[in-house]
Amino acid sequence: MTDSEKPALPSSWQLTGKVALVTGGSRGIGKAIATLLAARGATVAVNYARSEAAAEEVVETITAAGGTARAYGFDVADTAAVDASIKGIVKDLGGLHILVNNAGISIDGLLLRASVDDLQRTLAVNLTGAFACSKAAARYLLKARTAGRIINIASVVGEQGNAGQSMYAASKAGLIGLTKSLARELAPRGVTVNAVTPGFIETDMTAGVFDEAARAALIASIPLSRVGDAAEVAEAVAYLASPAAAYITGHVLRVNGGLNI
Repeated sequence: MTDSEKPALPSSWQLTGKVALVTGGSRGIGKAIATLLAARGATVAVNYARSEAAAEEVVETITAAGGTARAYGFDVADTAAVDASIKGIVKDLGGLHILVNNAGISIDGLLLRASVDDLQRTLAVNLTGAFACSKAAARYLLKARTAGRIINIASVVGEQGNAGQSMYAASKAGLIGLTKSLARELAPRGVTVNAVTPGFIETDMTAGVFDEAARAALIASIPLSRVGDAAEVAEAVAYLASPAAAYITGHVLRVNGGLNI
């Protein structure tokens, strides 16, 4: 079936006229999210921290497909940069309706070898960064009212933990708590806040993490018996960003193949 033969999505799934910011949008899950939101009609601000070339490549892919996107470089852990950049995005693109807090890092290590500096950096990006972006975006999302969306990309590790990932797990568990609290706080103005918790997803970040035996053991523990694809996470995010999900807030949507049932 060609693209022209595929049935059109209902209007309640479309994002035409919306402006979305995807942090960490230059690769992996963030890239898939940015690309799909643009395909659904949103104008997308693609955030990156270091790789401008990768972000511009995402922008080029989106524009080549007929979408609209622009790259913005800032570190989500730098609150001053976050504030200034989101103001710039609103000015450049005409508003802000959807925030996807996807930027994240993972510094793995057993507890006895972990450092406080590593913990603080992990929390700064994964949790404080999401808090800072949400705070800076909130004034514009509140103006968008029922179109306002915050979607936080947490992790199955934040729900069930994982040996050697205490710092990452703590940051993602905190992100789930942030999601639920902001959902309650912003609901009176019609803004929804939800989280997506991916399981093991095939990206450049996960490539090479496991040797062949460990990978096979992991797959055996997943009821669907396979790793996930970044596009499958993007589909969940696009749904939560759409008008179709207007009555869903404070929810944690698991995209993990049944890994955490």
